[in-house]
Amino acid sequence: MFNIVLYQPEIPPNTGNIIRLCANTGCHLQLVEPLGFDLNNKKLRRAGLDYHEWAEVETHPDLVSACSTSGNIYAISTRGSRSYTDACIRAGDTLVFGPETRGLPDSYLDSLDQNRILRIPMLKNSRSLNLSNAVAIVVYEGLRQNNFTDETVKLL
Repeated sequence: MFNIVLYQPEIPPNTGNIIRLCANTGCHLQLVEPLGFDLNNKKLRRAGLDYHEWAEVETHPDLVSACSTSGNIYAISTRGSRSYTDACIRAGDTLVFGPETRGLPDSYLDSLDQNRILRIPMLKNSRSLNLSNAVAIVVYEGLRQNNFTDETVKLL
């Protein structure tokens, strides 16, 4: 389905929740080091429960290796001017999210076409949403756009 990239995630329960989301949607999770926790962290395991074995999770030393894909790359950032609902998200695309306390680096965002930097609409002066919530919002929008037709995601 989609490739989810977390750049230097800091909070174990957020990553655990995203592992669970990936296990349930067929998305692949790419983690960019350094991580703010050990992958064996108790809070990470608790949030991800026993889903880690059903999710594809890889670690990478940098964004370039984590984003090597044939699909489109979209960065999700409060600095974006285009809504995530305006993007055409397709299987194989990569969705890049920054760390909880600081977001994606300006140097990375500056390297992208502005149409590839997406924003989740929020009230003016809002800082950001919880990372795992933001990932879920964008993933499910992508699934909706694809009519939930991937073999791994079926409506009950």
